Formats: sequence, structure tokens, C-alpha cells
Amino acid sequence: MEKIGIIDLGSNSARLVIVNLFADGYFMVVDELKESVRLGQDMERDGFLKPARVAETIKTLKMFRKLCETSGVTRIIAVATEAVRRAKNQRSFLDEIQATCGIKIRVLSAEEEAVLVYRGVINTMDIPKGIILEIGGGSTKIIYYNRRNMLNYVTLPFGAVTLTGMFSGEDVKPEEQAAKIEEFFTAQLENIDWLKELDPDVQMIGVGGSFRNLFKITKMVHKYPLDTVHNYKMPVDDFSPIYDMIKVLDLDRKKKIKGLSSERADILPAALAVIRSFINYLNVEQFTFSGAGLREGIMFNQALPMTIEKPIADVLNYSLTTLVKYYDCEEKHVEHVVNLSIQLFKQLRVLHKFPRQYLKILKVAAMLHDCGMRIKYYNHQRHSWYMILNSTLYGVTHREIVLAAFTACCHKKEDINAYDWARYRDIVSEDDLEIVKKLGVMLRIAESLDRADSGTIKSINCDILGDSVIMKTEVEGDATLEIKNALSASTEFRKAFHKNLEIL
Repeated sequence: MEKIGIIDLGSNSARLVIVNLFADGYFMVVDELKESVRLGQDMERDGFLKPARVAETIKTLKMFRKLCETSGVTRIIAVATEAVRRAKNQRSFLDEIQATCGIKIRVLSAEEEAVLVYRGVINTMDIPKGIILEIGGGSTKIIYYNRRNMLNYVTLPFGAVTLTGMFSGEDVKPEEQAAKIEEFFTAQLENIDWLKELDPDVQMIGVGGSFRNLFKITKMVHKYPLDTVHNYKMPVDDFSPIYDMIKVLDLDRKKKIKGLSSERADILPAALAVIRSFINYLNVEQFTFSGAGLREGIMFNQALPMTIEKPIADVLNYSLTTLVKYYDCEEKHVEHVVNLSIQLFKQLRVLHKFPRQYLKILKVAAMLHDCGMRIKYYNHQRHSWYMILNSTLYGVTHREIVLAAFTACCHKKEDINAYDWARYRDIVSEDDLEIVKKLGVMLRIAESLDRADSGTIKSINCDILGDSVIMKTEVEGDATLEIKNALSASTEFRKAFHKNLEIL
């Protein structure tokens, strides 16, 4: 295993993420540090990075260097984006950083930056056709892809920091500033010819700190139960009242908004004005948040170089395998339980009548059903439930995450209502409770059929006869333990499927 540090020096923020690279192309973020350096502030006047901003950046990078050294990082990959890219004093700035901090920074071209953002998104989201809006401090990127191929991109040389500076003034009211930014940004969009030719079913994806901050505010406003920004879907009807509220407030009042970072309070209205302009121009009704972007693009390049040529084919399976390895689950047992769960799902389809997409939920629950053992064996299903709800899972919706977590907690006899099902009512419905119970009993039986982690039961074949389901097992060796354990789920099986269970 190798530990690397990735530094992303943007126009607004400097970020360090420390990443463990595992064998076979997997990785996990284990630490991060973020500082607001405002490197691109006041560059509009003459194109030079200002001494105070440079000093703050050097101070921050020295802290990053120290954390890397104490964390056992063996390699630092540092990149800079728009502010440094267009700075007239770029060379002297980079030389000073290397001399004082011992860090060599590579300045990304606009194309390199767009490609990395795209790779961060495409390798973590199961959205085949998307238009990515990434709002930085000093630039805004728009990236269009279809069938998992990047087709067009544009980098506009202004972001939340620069737009705030361009349209600020002592006599400019907050709502006037927002209106001017909307008008200005819409004019820029009009000049992008390929935007006029997008397919009507393309999905908008938001990337960057402003979207993450918007999610935090939304979470507070709606009391949303998950902390996961990735794959959160926001209707424009939810965005509009938040924007309308924030754009009229002065800075002191904005800083009091729950969920809004005080470091971003002055520039968030500009970012929201960009979002408003973009969704109006494209007639967007809903957009999806991505928690992955440029830094994740670098991580994939480092852990799995094949992604430089083509994206991961199965985003969900890659994500699940990463967690199985990170949580040190018994991989052979996991694989066997997944296979038995799939067999049960397919052979009982005449009873449950679930479409194929529910197999994804069962697979997530089956792969991570034992991850809670990393905390404690006793009642580990409860810990598995929590860990699934709070892990970094790619390629699944929030609804699928919630359903998978509750399904996993059913692999032991458990009362779902004890887990505060009602708290997730904005994500799942009462009808979903019956779905979880059916998926949960299938998982419980599949897990029981590998009770000794020995793979004794190779396959199963179900016959539905009258009031009974006859489950025939193909075994190698003595399967007494497994069959007895599986039959302990007979009561739950009868409640879920209204059939008696017999296992031969």
C-alpha cells in the first residue's frame, strides 16, 4: 500500500487529501485539510497574484507539507488551476513555493483540468449522459459527455471569487449584484454554440465547493437525513427559494445562515447566480450533485491508470469492492452470499415481482452485510446499517442506499422500526418497507446458507408448490448447519411471501 498526498490549489481554496492506494487499483481517502487562501482575489486589475495572497498560500502549503510528513505520505502530487494559470507572475510564484515549501506544483491547462473533473464524475456516477457545471473561484467549467465519452468542454475565465469582485460596489445592492451576474453569465452561455445542440434528456451535474455548500443549506432547511452530497438530486423548485433568500441579504446576515460556511458567505451568491442562469438557459428542472471532481480524477489516474484511456465499466461494483477491501470483509464469503442472493432473487421473482433494479439494492446489502463487524461482532447488523448509510458509495441513488442499509440490517432477525424508518420518509415510502422485508429475508437465507464460510452449498433451486416454496440445495459436504440456520428465517419468509419454506 502506498500513501500519497494530492494538493489542489484553486483560486478560492487550497485542499489537501491524503489517499491510501491499495493493490489491484483501489483507493481510500484517509485525511484532508482545506484552507481558504483566495489566491485569485484582486487579480482583475493587473493579472498579478497579490503578495498577501501568496503569503497566505505559502503558509497553508507549509501546513500541508507537515501533515503529509507526519502521516507517512511518500509522494505529493500538487496541481494549480485558473488563478495560477493566468497569473503574470506565475513563474516566480512557483519558484518561491518550491524553495520555501519543497513542493513542485504543476499548472494544469484548461483542457487537463476539464478532463480530470470529467474523470472524477464519470467514474463515480451512473449517469450515461450529462452536462457538468463546475464553479471554481476563478473559472467556471462546462463539460458535456454522452455514452461515457467527453464530447465538449469550455472554461470560462471567471468564477465565484472573480464574479463577486467584478460586480461589487458600495452602492450595489446584493440583489442587483445577483441580477448583473445572471445577465453577464447568460450572455457568455449564448456564445457557446454546442450548448444549443444538447440532447433534451441530458442531466445536469453540479461540481465544486459552492454546490457542496448549497447541499449543506438544503439539508438544514429540509432536515434531510443523509450527510451524503454525492448523487443528491435537487429540484429547481427547492433551489429557487434558497437563492431568492440568500441573494438579498447583506454579508453579516448571510454569515448567520445555518449550513453556510462563513469563508464562502461573500462569494456563494455569485455561484448561485451562475446556477440560476445555467438552469434557466437549459430549462433544467432538477440537477444532481457530485461530491467527486478534479481531485478524484487524479486519484483514479494514480490508483487505476487504465481510467486515463476509458472510464470504469461498473461504477457500483468498483465502489463496493473498495469498501469490502477497506473494511477487511471476508471476500470469499461476500462473493458467495452475493451469488446465493442473486439466485434467490431470480427464482422467487414470481412471488416478489420486483423489477431488475431492485437486484442492485440486494447486491449492495449482500456485499456489505458484514462490514459492521469491523466495529463489533455482536449486533453487527446495526453497525452495518450505519456504515452503509455513511460510506462513500458510488453508482447508487440515495433511495437505493437507504433501502440497502435497511436490507442489510435484516440479515439478522431485527425490528426495522427500531432503526427509525420514519426519519427517512422524504427518501423512501411506506411501500418500500415491504420491499425491504422481502429483500431482507432473501439476504438472511443467503447468508445462512454460507454460515460456516465454507461454500458448502453451491447453488439452490426453488420450486413453488401451492402454499410452499421447496428450496433444493446442491451441496459438497455436510450442510446441516447451513440448512438449519436458514430455516430459522421461516417465520419471516412466511410473513414476507405468504408461503411456507422447506429446504432440502
